Amino acid sequence: MTTQRTSGRRKQAMAAAAVVAALLTTAACGGGGNGDGDGGSKDGAAGFDAANNKVAQADLAKKGGTLKFAGAQDADSWDTTRGYYGFMWNFSRYYARQLVTNKAEPGKAGAELAPDLATGLAEVSDDGKTYKYTLRDDVTWEDGKPITSKDVKYGIERVWAQDVLAGGPVYLKDVLDPKGEYQGPYKDKSKDKLGLKAIETPDDKTIIFKLPKANSDFEEMLALVSASPVRQDKDTKSKYGLHPFSSGPYKFESYEPGKSLKLVRNENWKQSSDPIRKAYPDAITVNFFSNANDMDQRLINGDYHLDINQTGMSPQGRTTALKEHKANLDNPVSGYIRYAVFPQSVKPFDNEHCRKAVIYGADHVSLQTARGGPIAGGDIGTNMLPPSVPGSEGQKYDPFELATANKSGNVAKAKEELKACGQPNGFKTTIAVRNNKPVEVATAESLQASLKKVGINAEIEQYDGSQTSGIIGSPSNVEKKKFGIIIMGWGPDFPTVQGFGLPLWDSSYILESGNNNYALIKDKTIDGLFDDYVNTLDDAEKTKIATEINHKVMEGGYYLPFVFEKFINWRSSDLANVYTSDGYSGMYDFVNLGLKSSK
Repeated sequence: MTTQRTSGRRKQAMAAAAVVAALLTTAACGGGGNGDGDGGSKDGAAGFDAANNKVAQADLAKKGGTLKFAGAQDADSWDTTRGYYGFMWNFSRYYARQLVTNKAEPGKAGAELAPDLATGLAEVSDDGKTYKYTLRDDVTWEDGKPITSKDVKYGIERVWAQDVLAGGPVYLKDVLDPKGEYQGPYKDKSKDKLGLKAIETPDDKTIIFKLPKANSDFEEMLALVSASPVRQDKDTKSKYGLHPFSSGPYKFESYEPGKSLKLVRNENWKQSSDPIRKAYPDAITVNFFSNANDMDQRLINGDYHLDINQTGMSPQGRTTALKEHKANLDNPVSGYIRYAVFPQSVKPFDNEHCRKAVIYGADHVSLQTARGGPIAGGDIGTNMLPPSVPGSEGQKYDPFELATANKSGNVAKAKEELKACGQPNGFKTTIAVRNNKPVEVATAESLQASLKKVGINAEIEQYDGSQTSGIIGSPSNVEKKKFGIIIMGWGPDFPTVQGFGLPLWDSSYILESGNNNYALIKDKTIDGLFDDYVNTLDDAEKTKIATEINHKVMEGGYYLPFVFEKFINWRSSDLANVYTSDGYSGMYDFVNLGLKSSK
């Protein structure tokens, strides 16, 4: 899952950690926060970390009012097929439903699935290849017409129209049609445009999925926004993201890309048909800002309730907020890992010892500081499986001792690895980093400085961050530009090793463009473990395989993890029913936010 922004200038990013650490030390001792310690504040804020994996002000939500989001980045698309930003998946639950979705509960429970349009979770055949659902009564579109099984099928079929609707996740396409035989609804020669054979709709309330090969995470894929129903007569193809047709409690009233969005109540939505959504506000607005510092100040001033992007306050904003309003802040683990990765096509990184020389040569405390320190940046990353994914061992699995003995770098071990890879005097390389991510640039500069101490001279090349898929996502371009180190980050599409690691580590996911397997890992053992995983229906065995995959990835020295990312996020004193969710990578779960009643 991709994120969208990291705000603040480079010097602010490097300086913020010390300020934040000092402020949070004060917080731990009971100071700050409008003079009210970590508890509630004079203006009614719930307290520092009050909504982190638990519900803040749960019983104070009222019906009515306007929920106001601010953002420094618009969605990649509001089209349910095309959206891939994490906050878009979260926000889309206001206007798009699926057969199943994440539970509206805090913490780990939020990553579990619950029925949505369907009456229950799937009826699954013993061989794991057939999934059957029945739709609820009274599920309707915004014009009052019933949502049918054919609408669900058609919405899923749109994933095949990658020539028109590129951008979103394609798990459903890969699992239901691994040979790529279906051409998508726009090229479908059948009269009803419902020619995908892997999905059957025997009547308007029944939908059956026939998988050519079992995949134990299939129901997780059906919970993605890309499995939302779309009604054929309302499909405007590439323009659908400008005004999606609602199956949820809210509908689009107006949208100016990059400027503003307003949702209003869908009067044809019925609470009795929806076990997930409470639909507290009367309206939901989003305003987009070009300057993250300005946006954060407006949040602090009370003009908006929360940040839709959910990637943490800017260094300037969080410093002010921690000093004066810490009772309005939460510090969740995001579910994302920030890292450097070494493409094997660029010498000398075809040699694992040269890769490991960088891992040992890096100063991991300095890298953590560049990302904002332990509070605003996260714990030092020691491996490549996020804490929210079953099979993760967190910092307990630290094969290179990055958080302990070697946290400040180990020059001697780095030089041993350089000798082992035939580069005893070091080598030259290039670090590729996005130019629109100041914290990433700061991270690159930290890495550059520590590697110089072991004889590795790294130049930094900043590239257009909006063109990632064609620059670092093109293996031929990476090889041509000699990008030996790429700085990036990733979060789970759904909370399993498949939902996180398949696009990064499986050889079948190496693409000519839009590639995410930057290391170009072609390891038969790792590929085989993923095959074992998708065929395994036992949860304990799946967890064991996930751990093993992570170990194999780390043993190859393909990655230098920086941090298990954390954020400082703003929560208005006027909000009720606020909580972070592992289902949305530590973001606040938007779906049941409400404004606080006066009682």
